[in-house]
Amino acid sequence: MQMIDSSQFIATESLGSKGETAERLVWEGIKASFGERNCLAYWRYPIFSSTGKFRKEPDILIADYWLGLIVIEVKGINIENVAAINGHRWEYRNFYTDYGNPYQQAENQLYSLLEYCDREPLLNKRVTARAMVALPLITQEEWQQLGFDKLPNNPPILFKNSFSSPTSTLESITKASVIRSGVGLTSTQWQLLLAVLGGTTLYIQPYRSRPTGNDTRTNIIQQARSRLNRLDLQQEKLAKQIPPGMQRIRGVAGSGKTVILCQKAALMHVKYPQWRIALVFFSRSLYESITQQVERWIRYFTNGDRGYDRQSNLKILHAWGSREQPGFYSTICKLTGVRPLGVNYTELQQPNEALAEVCVRLLEATAIPQLYDAILIDEGQDLIVERWKYRDKQPFYWLAYQALRPVNPIHPEQKRLIWAYDELQSLDSLYTPDACELFGEELGHLVTGKHSNDINKTEILTCCYRTPKQIIVTAHAIAMGLLRKQGMLTGSIYPEEWQALGYQINGNLENGTLVTLKRHDKDSPNLVGELWSENIIEFNKFSTRQQELSVLADNIKYNLATDKLRSDREILVIVLGTFYVAAELELEVAKFSIRQGLNIYLPTNSDINILYTEPDKRLPDCFWHSGAVTISTIYRAKGQEADMVYLVGLDNIARQEDNLSLRHQLLVALTRSKGWVNISGIGDYSLYRELEVIIASDDTIEFTFNAPMQKTIAIGDRAELLTGYALGRTNFRHANLFQADLSELNLANINLIDANLSEANLTNTNLSGAKLIAANLSGANLTNTNFTKAKLISANLINANLTNTNFTKADLTNIILNDN
Repeated sequence: MQMIDSSQFIATESLGSKGETAERLVWEGIKASFGERNCLAYWRYPIFSSTGKFRKEPDILIADYWLGLIVIEVKGINIENVAAINGHRWEYRNFYTDYGNPYQQAENQLYSLLEYCDREPLLNKRVTARAMVALPLITQEEWQQLGFDKLPNNPPILFKNSFSSPTSTLESITKASVIRSGVGLTSTQWQLLLAVLGGTTLYIQPYRSRPTGNDTRTNIIQQARSRLNRLDLQQEKLAKQIPPGMQRIRGVAGSGKTVILCQKAALMHVKYPQWRIALVFFSRSLYESITQQVERWIRYFTNGDRGYDRQSNLKILHAWGSREQPGFYSTICKLTGVRPLGVNYTELQQPNEALAEVCVRLLEATAIPQLYDAILIDEGQDLIVERWKYRDKQPFYWLAYQALRPVNPIHPEQKRLIWAYDELQSLDSLYTPDACELFGEELGHLVTGKHSNDINKTEILTCCYRTPKQIIVTAHAIAMGLLRKQGMLTGSIYPEEWQALGYQINGNLENGTLVTLKRHDKDSPNLVGELWSENIIEFNKFSTRQQELSVLADNIKYNLATDKLRSDREILVIVLGTFYVAAELELEVAKFSIRQGLNIYLPTNSDINILYTEPDKRLPDCFWHSGAVTISTIYRAKGQEADMVYLVGLDNIARQEDNLSLRHQLLVALTRSKGWVNISGIGDYSLYRELEVIIASDDTIEFTFNAPMQKTIAIGDRAELLTGYALGRTNFRHANLFQADLSELNLANINLIDANLSEANLTNTNLSGAKLIAANLSGANLTNTNFTKAKLISANLINANLTNTNFTKADLTNIILNDN
């Protein structure tokens, strides 16, 4: 874990309602006073204590390196609202409730947090803790005039006076009496405290102790997992925020997208149990792991009081659904009285295109009822299709959007749809639509920019926690074809897009230019590659399939006998190739392994060491089986992970080395690994030599850039603007273009209302006729920018460079300029 150099402040929801005025005053005061300290602060930290029939979380929680834990209960009352105080019970008049126990509430929440801390031996009884009440609308003098300060149970209080300056606020908190006196935390203890608050220890499972030699894989795994986990503040913010509208999460493989969505769904459910929430995913084999994660997070947020109830308003749904288990599509069909269709009743009979087809038919057949308050979609790239569209929109996403209730009736277009995706993990479609293509031009702006309280509408996760650095670099390089002699197959023409994948880039992205990519250490914290003395990636080619499978069986036997790896969940065999080719090879690998005396399991079968199960006896959600090594195609293995991963049948991809979908298989397969990968194939192909060079390159890839490619990756708001504008779209309201280079471009008539263009480079840019109402252009370089007939009403131009800027016939009403 890394030390936090400055304060971090996480607001779990938007602050904005009238009843939150007092909380906002306190929150802003805390941010001002703790801004230079080593701390982590939350507005409404999601650990809940019971209050009658309701559950209530702390208004403000501060973890401070020097002060420990501080819980603040905020009451937005005036002095005339306080009728009497009897012990811990406060009685109110002309308030929304007749009485309350604010200090006791803060104490209970603090003790719940201390319970979590005390479970860690390094923190047990060592964290200093304070509970306080904040009364930002009442002065200390008003309180004293009524004699409340003389009462025996008068708690530590932050009055209106306390927020007169940052120094005053900090001094009042520091002087407050403590519930528990701890000790000065060491750096390690501080990092552990942050991990406890983030719930990190919740989903990193302890590794069981087994006798091994010092150089075995099991020993390396134990060492890697015994290292303290760092708190990823981006993940922490994202997982604990409830956005008041749409949010998309783009993340590299292994970046924790599924964990974030499970935590988000659990938090929404605990906080708002009346909400109807759907957590949707595409791969059926994920059902068990997603359910387990949601269960853990609900227990975490409720301090163990509750778990996941399948009958509750939170539904974990496969995108399709089946006879045995409801899914998202089948649930809506049932409620609308439309007969659900299966894959076999569609034209292409491919799961993702088939789902789009049946969604189109459903949308055309009936009006979709607004069933849900929030929908969270995992594996979002697998729900994108190229062939089937509904009025130029992506069918599944439009169905989900239609099935949502508005967040705010005044703005009915705002709906809480949250989806996570990685376009490089798509096995079927090479098409990556932007928001306008998902929901239409009129709604595309709903995922650009920010919601209130710094809740981003689009988040990009670059850090890969699951897979070691060399393997993720190999996965990206081979999937994109960066070292193909004929030229790369996919990539980006923008440096920031490579940075969003976790790479430092050197060289100009121009045709024929030599470019170097190096992966940042901070974006690959998995330590297995550093601890293992040999290469963590092996590649072997064989003359015959029997040779390949004989070596595979010997390697697995060694893993079981010498490495002491467990057969299920720690070893995984993935068979490569197109659907039918891979299915045939899967059976071949299974038969050979059984003959070699290995216990194997084919996903969905009823038991180990069997090759076929009758349809009515299959276990469609089952991927692992105790005591057996799972052998699977990549289509079933998506979303799974193991320490030792074997990829068999590379020749099935190498024969079509220019097939980008097949190369995506390699990325998905490689990133299932938490430690090691062994790749094999038969014959001899150019892809083999390409892979050998990539493996030898370690974490740095040097390649010749070329464009156009089969597919261009576009991730951020700038890339979407450039790509979308070239296609004729103009609506980019609320876009986050901070420090974006938009120089020398023609962006006439573009809609950038309320966009963030602060410190952007707009030199020689044509923005004639553009809508820049309330746009932030502070610090932007507007040298020679053409704003002819543009609307800049209420735009912020503080510290902008206005050299030769053309404002001919522009509407400059209420623009904000420097005072001088």
